[in-house]
Amino acid sequence: MAPYDDWNRVDDEEDDELQDSSFMETKRDVILFCIDCSPSMQELYEDPVYEGVQTCHLFAALDAAVQIQKKKIITGPSDSVGILLFNTTRRSDAPRGQGSEIKKGTFLFQPISPLGAPIIQEAMMLLESAREDPQELRNTAPPMEDKRVAMGDVFTSCNWVMRDGAPKTASKRVFLITDEDHPHAGPGSKQLITSARTTLTDLTQAGVTVEPFFISTEDKPFNVSKFYSSVLQPTTLAEDEDDMDDPSVLPESISISRIEDLLAQMRFHEVPKRAQFSIPFELGRNFSIGIKGYGLVTQQTKGSYKYFVDLGDRMEVAVVKTSHVDEDRQAEATKTEMVYGMGLGVKGPSKGGDDDDEEEEDDSIAATRVVEPGKRPFYTAEEIRNFRTLGMSPIIKLLGFKDRSELAFEDNVKHSVFIYPDEMAYSGSKRTFSALLKSMIKKNKMGLVLALTRRNSSPTFCALLPQEEKIEEGGWTEPAGFHLIPLPFADDIRAAPIDKAELASENLVEDARSWMDKLTLKNGSYPPDSYPNPALAFHNAQLQASAFNEQYDPESFEDLTIPKYEMVHKRAGKLMKVWKDALMDDPSASMVVATTGSKRKADTSVGEAEVRSKHEAGQLSKLRVDQLKEFLKSKGQSAQGMKAALIERVGEYLDTH
Repeated sequence: MAPYDDWNRVDDEEDDELQDSSFMETKRDVILFCIDCSPSMQELYEDPVYEGVQTCHLFAALDAAVQIQKKKIITGPSDSVGILLFNTTRRSDAPRGQGSEIKKGTFLFQPISPLGAPIIQEAMMLLESAREDPQELRNTAPPMEDKRVAMGDVFTSCNWVMRDGAPKTASKRVFLITDEDHPHAGPGSKQLITSARTTLTDLTQAGVTVEPFFISTEDKPFNVSKFYSSVLQPTTLAEDEDDMDDPSVLPESISISRIEDLLAQMRFHEVPKRAQFSIPFELGRNFSIGIKGYGLVTQQTKGSYKYFVDLGDRMEVAVVKTSHVDEDRQAEATKTEMVYGMGLGVKGPSKGGDDDDEEEEDDSIAATRVVEPGKRPFYTAEEIRNFRTLGMSPIIKLLGFKDRSELAFEDNVKHSVFIYPDEMAYSGSKRTFSALLKSMIKKNKMGLVLALTRRNSSPTFCALLPQEEKIEEGGWTEPAGFHLIPLPFADDIRAAPIDKAELASENLVEDARSWMDKLTLKNGSYPPDSYPNPALAFHNAQLQASAFNEQYDPESFEDLTIPKYEMVHKRAGKLMKVWKDALMDDPSASMVVATTGSKRKADTSVGEAEVRSKHEAGQLSKLRVDQLKEFLKSKGQSAQGMKAALIERVGEYLDTH
């Protein structure tokens, strides 16, 4: 029988966006850098990297924007980026188009457009000029000396720029960079705060997320409670009146203590949270809410290879298209005309039209398709899809509840998916989702659901594990939601053999704990974004240099995953030496584990002298087949055939040589 996947795979272009990898590639990301150009942002200070060079916060913010664009042109070439400057007296000279309607005091330095090397190189040239002449940025974006732009006008300008330049289906974000913690300290501050909160609400309702980057220094610490804690409220699941009476304050982790950390902090916000699927969650008959699913663990790989066509003045990406041709008509066959079937031992293609005997049949018989003996059954693409999905549409159905203790650790054999409410699909989804989550946490229950997340996949029984929101001191937050854990079949779990191991003594354990405590991570958490894959980072660095016609020096590459050996030995070198001495004195160090011997591969090599002696004595038949084949291969002869043919071939070779 032909393999299952050979005939049961249905190519459906409409389902491409439901596949994890393709959805991540086609979903566009739009970032608008909103940078403050006030006098404090352009105040010069000594550059911490280059000696004898002066820089400013505005230069660091623009440099971070350029670095993000240079990285995204490799990892997300279909994304778009723009730069909006505020608190500047420069006005846009464009009579029409994007950025022509923005408020006074704001300037669209770089309109939202797809990433390209020429656009980024213009910003790079400005930064190079500013590094040589610190007054270049002040001439490009003159700061407003006597007043500041209302933050409500800034958010309104961001909304207009996003409306004119960002695609409707893209994920839109605004990176707000400023060092002023109280922009409206004078009279009328309450009205300006209310206006900023209202315009920010309009911006978020348009699908735009504002991510702040507040610059804090020793001379000018940033206090978020003065203004932004009452304007930029964190997103929570709770919509109850009791929860809204006590609004939470923005975490201090968004305040950047050093300007050098701006780019490092932006890398955590660079990758957008893109949903893998958006489907209804059926809680009961005719009672559904909207949810989105997010993958928490995803393997990052190199980008797919693409073919380019040289058109002389430019390079265009070649679009790959697969088409099926009907040999009889010599015309392209559409997918609706194609049927699928298994081989079942009959020669011929496993996918195609009806046989010649069936061409004269009436179309009305095709509805029943009576299969004659010896003929193959064929199925349409829709029928195969129904076989796989059991006639279901993408949905998650709640079947019931179980005690949380019934979910074992070994039941999680696949990556889980984190689901979150989608208020845009069904009104009231967030409130209902929050009520279900709180009730299940209170009763210590988990849900049992039947999930079909893609139209071209199979339904799966899953466990719905609730997670309560947790905020730690270091700023790490676990959001509230459900983990969708695919439950395994009975044969997916194997019983591991239990072998008794040698246990270390208490003194040895204490010696090991002493040096491990010296090497604990900061805040007790491991940020994976701070340690990128060195192979991918090296690959992307070379692509980036090639895109901008820059010379890349491999020696300049820094592998952040290499341990800092000097610091390790400085902190725990003596303790590790004490532990090593104790380990060598421990009785378990001299133990030898008895293992069974592995079966060695039979030696098939045989010398030519031995083969000749067997041939002269007429005893070639006593050699094994593998020995005969090995001898023939060593002499460049064919080693195909039965033993009698091999003996004859060996004899002929020895007679002629």
